[in-house]
Formats: sequence, structure tokens, C-alpha cells
Amino acid sequence: MSSISISLADTLRQRRQRLADIIHFPAVLWSGGHSPRNFAANVFPFRASSHFLYFAGLPLVNAAIRLEAGRLELFIDDPKPGSALWHGEIPKRDRIAAEIGADAAYPMADLIPKSVDAATIAVQDASTWTQQTQLFNRMVLPQIPPQGIDLELAKAIASLRLTHDQGALIELQKAADVTVEAHKAGMKAAPTAKIEAEIRAAMEGVIIANNMKTSYNSIVTVHGEVLHNEHYHHPVNPGDLLLADVGAETPTGWAADITRTFPISGKFSSTQRDIYDVVLAAHDACIAAIAPEVEYSHIHLLACQIIAEGLVSLGILRGNPTDLVEKDIHALFFPHGIGHLLGLDVHDMEDLGDLAGYEPERQRSDRFGLGYLRLNRILRPGMLVTIEPGFYQVPAILNAVTSQYQYLIDWERLSQFSDVPGIRIEDDVLVTDTGSQVITAALPTTAHAIEELVLCGRN
Repeated sequence: MSSISISLADTLRQRRQRLADIIHFPAVLWSGGHSPRNFAANVFPFRASSHFLYFAGLPLVNAAIRLEAGRLELFIDDPKPGSALWHGEIPKRDRIAAEIGADAAYPMADLIPKSVDAATIAVQDASTWTQQTQLFNRMVLPQIPPQGIDLELAKAIASLRLTHDQGALIELQKAADVTVEAHKAGMKAAPTAKIEAEIRAAMEGVIIANNMKTSYNSIVTVHGEVLHNEHYHHPVNPGDLLLADVGAETPTGWAADITRTFPISGKFSSTQRDIYDVVLAAHDACIAAIAPEVEYSHIHLLACQIIAEGLVSLGILRGNPTDLVEKDIHALFFPHGIGHLLGLDVHDMEDLGDLAGYEPERQRSDRFGLGYLRLNRILRPGMLVTIEPGFYQVPAILNAVTSQYQYLIDWERLSQFSDVPGIRIEDDVLVTDTGSQVITAALPTTAHAIEELVLCGRN
């Protein structure tokens, strides 16, 4: 376990106090436990609950904290005597409590009498939310939206985590910096790679070497039209584009999320470059438009407009770009939202559904072009969001175009772009008091700079 600095301990105390200023009832948050892969001693990598991490700071296994009036009580069992044989020396409860600035520490068994009338949030692993349900004698499940005081707690925590304090921003920048280096390593590995997995290995190797983990399952694929492709066995050839969506996560859980699309050969074809520049124009315009008090949905619609304009200019779409966006024709090639919140979760707080991502009283649209928008809020200083426009030729979508809209696509012209299955360009953008700061700006986005990075791998 890494020690916590005094400044971070102070940050944790400030977070607890900010929570106490909003709610006036106790809250109990669990870290979660190991999940066995196939037998009890062979487990999946552990990831503590993000809500627990926000207030406790350390990825403790099988722990809980009780928060009330700015105080934190830690509940965790001391390691069993025999555990040192398998896991080495593990800090005891009192030492952990001192590291995180807890006001008191108890064994887990003492949690039961201290949980009366407390609120909680469901943890994702089944063992823990079963314990929560039994302890509180009410349904506490990830699949069920919180109700009553649990809902009040979720709203309070969401309001705190929507904007990042200085302690969080330091960690987020660390994750971003490592992620940038990982992407550079992937580009340099591309020219000599035989299959996607080799490029993935180069990227994740950088993350592991920096004592971090991936913040989500890496997407490293020549099939960029599959938005969350997690298969890495496909061969890579000189004419292919490779889409790499890979992010690092710090030991305390803070995430980065970057996507780049690059040519395996180190040189975009003319058609690939044409589409790439359309996506990049949307990316750059959206980042330029980010500022306090701006509606994030307007940022999304700006991307839609620019992509529609670009596709009309290339002869792929027919018609007025504004009209095409109103009819959601752009979404045939750009079906997802422009981005999402980023923090302790790569899609921050989506375990709470749209409670964090959407302003109160707002609901998801039933429009094809807006239904996948993950964030529909007014931007505020301290928010960290992703900007990730894209272009995809998804057969299931294109084959389902109704006869009503068939004429809006020049299918013959589109066939000339068969070497562009999918392109996405994604950066992490902090909303500042006066505008924005791209915390992943050290990784280039222009086609020429991308080509140079890939060509470095051929030397």
C-alpha cells in the first residue's frame, strides 16, 4: 500500500466535510471484495468502489466507511496471521486509519449496529450488494435506482464529484500523462506488428511499467466500426487503419481516456485522410467551444453539424447539413454521443444511471442522433469531459437505412471510402474558469504528426 501524503489526507477530510454540508444523515459506503474467477483463491483484479475511493482514498478490500457530520469511521478486519505467507505483511487497521485521517477504526463486525438509519450506494460485486441488502433490510442493488435517503446520498455525492478538486486533478493528470506515452508506444509498434495484440501489448506495457492499470478494457482494432471491440487477434496490414482507445488508471482509481486512429503503414490514404480531417475538424471545434455555462448538448450538436458538412463536402451525403442533422442522417456515421464525464470512473458515476450525467428533470432523447448522449449538463469549472467525435461504417446501421432516406447517401461515392471502417479522435478536456484545458494535449492529433509518430517505429 502506498502512503497518503498529508495534503491528500487534507483533501479527503475536505470532501467529507463538503458532504456533511449537503446531507444531515449518516452514510455507509463499502469498498467491495474480490470476485472469484473459477475458485475462491483465483480472483479477478480488485477494483474498489469509486464512491468509497472518493472519501477514503485507498483501494482497501472488504472495507467500509461510515460518514457523518464530517467524521469518518473505518471498518476493516485486521489481516489473519497466516495471510503474510501468501500476501506479505499487510498494514493493520489502526495504521490504515491514520493514513486516511479516519476519526475511528473498528472491525467489520462492529458495522452492523452503526448502520441504523444510514444511507448507502450499491457496490457492483454481488457479494457486497447482497450484504448491503441484508444489513439494511431493503433492496440495495446496482440494477435498481436508489430511493429515499439512498437517492439523497447519490445526489449529494454526484454534486461533489461533478467537479474536481486539486487533489483529483493531480491524479487525473498523472493518468493522462501515462496514457499519452502508451499511445505513442502503440503507434511506434504498429509498423512491425503482425496482429492487433502486439500493439495492445506495447501500449499496456507502458501503463503497467508505471504501476497503473487500464481504466477500461482496451480497444485496439483494425475494425474501428465496432465501437467497443475487445478482440485483438486480427492481422494488421499496411493499408489498415488502427483505432486505439486506451486509458490508464492511477493506483487510487483516477482515469484517463484517449483515442487515436492511425495508419499501420505510417501514411494515410487520400480517402482515409479526407475522413480523418472531417473528424478532426469536429474535435477541434468542440474543444474550442467548451467553456463555463455552455450546454454540453450544444457541443454534441456542433460535432454533428461539422461532420454532416464534411460528409456533404466529400459527396457522401446529399442535402443541407443542418437539415440532415435534424433528420439524424449524420448519426448513420456518428451514432454515439460526443463524450462523457471523466474522473474515478472512465464513464464517471454511470453506476448512478443518468443522475450524474443529466441535469435534474432532463431525460434521454428518443432520437437516434441524441439517444446515446451520456452527458446533458451545463458545463461548470472543474468538470472533466471527453470530446470524441467519430465516423463509422457499421453494416448493421447502413443496411437498415429506410427507403425514405436512401437518396440522401451517395452509395457509389461511399464505396470509395471502403478503407475507412472507423475513425475516432478523443481527448480529455478540463473546463476552466475562462475556457478549457486539454490535459491530454501532449499527444498530437493532426494527420501529419500522427504519421510521423508511426513512422518512428520503422526506423
